[in-house]
Amino acid sequence: MEKTKKHWWSRYHTEDWIIVFTGIIILALAVIFPSYIPKMPKVIENTSSLLNAGYMFLFLLAITYFVNFILNRPLKGIFLSLLSIFALAWLSNLIASIPFIKETGLESVFFAVIFGLIISNTIGVPKWMSPGIQSEVYIKIGIIALGSTILFSEVLKAGAYGLAQALVVVLVVWNFAFWVARKMKVDAEMATMLASGVSICGVSAAIATCGVIKGDNKKLSTVISLVLVIAIPMMYLLPWLSNLMGLSPEVAGAWLGGTIDTTGAVAAAGTLLGEEAAQTAIIVKSSQNVLLGIAAFIIALYWTYKGREGQQKPTIGVIWDRFPKFVVGFILASLIFSFCFDVETAKSIGKVTKSLSNTLFSVAFVCIGLETRFKEIFSKENRQPLKAFLTAQTFNIVITLFVAWILFGVLKPML
Repeated sequence: MEKTKKHWWSRYHTEDWIIVFTGIIILALAVIFPSYIPKMPKVIENTSSLLNAGYMFLFLLAITYFVNFILNRPLKGIFLSLLSIFALAWLSNLIASIPFIKETGLESVFFAVIFGLIISNTIGVPKWMSPGIQSEVYIKIGIIALGSTILFSEVLKAGAYGLAQALVVVLVVWNFAFWVARKMKVDAEMATMLASGVSICGVSAAIATCGVIKGDNKKLSTVISLVLVIAIPMMYLLPWLSNLMGLSPEVAGAWLGGTIDTTGAVAAAGTLLGEEAAQTAIIVKSSQNVLLGIAAFIIALYWTYKGREGQQKPTIGVIWDRFPKFVVGFILASLIFSFCFDVETAKSIGKVTKSLSNTLFSVAFVCIGLETRFKEIFSKENRQPLKAFLTAQTFNIVITLFVAWILFGVLKPML
């Protein structure tokens, strides 16, 4: 009996499962006590703003202590470390909310990673700051919270076109990106993460893929940095090219939604072209986000056959072992909020969970910046991954434009 109990506990006593349970608790609190979930203030108006920021910090601190306690990790030093990281994350939100900066479309996560990069690449990360640097924990919980905002009824409003584009683009671009990376002698681990980051939904897809293949976090950090750095010029270049080519709002929106890697950046870029383009862009992006779970399963299946196990028999157990459990949380959240609540209720709760998700991402991106060294990203070792990423992203831009034009510019007007 004791042995069975121990086996059961060890099976679920992993970071991913603990994060799933934590995500479920947070979503349950958002449903039952939505007013008790703190929100990150984007401006400092009065003492109330400071109190709200304090409540958000305590909420994140409780999450961090809970996850680390359950996983038997050291708790010493987390308070001061997370306080400094949270301060940088809050500052990034305040800066992103300044009107003239908001118009540029730069998100809080951009400034968050910049602050982290400045520290890590100048003075270096002080030892006392290390305990709270847990980017994967914050991003994984953020992804589960994000799942509650992806409603299938909203995605389906675009009809089959948005989903069709997402399927074609993800399938074609992923295979091309992986092929070109391997041709450039990029190792299979990084090639897989790179292909997912380019083709599916940027950072979230790269992290999910890393979980599937049990990849190296250092390589993941490099891929995430590449995704963020390349997304910034694309936010402005693609809308300008859309106007230059005279694309219709729907075609332009579908193009932006299928190529730019973060939802916020997609929305900002789409807004530059008008409301119709912005709506189409977000719907197409949401369609790609929905495919994250399916893609993770296929990659798990592929990696079991072709990955490091070599000739290991690809049983259901092996595939399940490789499948990142936080993606299960993401899918469950999306399904529950899509089918167990009416649209208005789901959207209302989604505003609460979206705010929390954004804060978790901001904190995570500060951590990613602190973990990233430019010297390593642009080192000789990472020169080939950089070339592969740029080649794959260029291909992504061209093929997505073609697919968007066929679906939204030719087929949709005809039918």
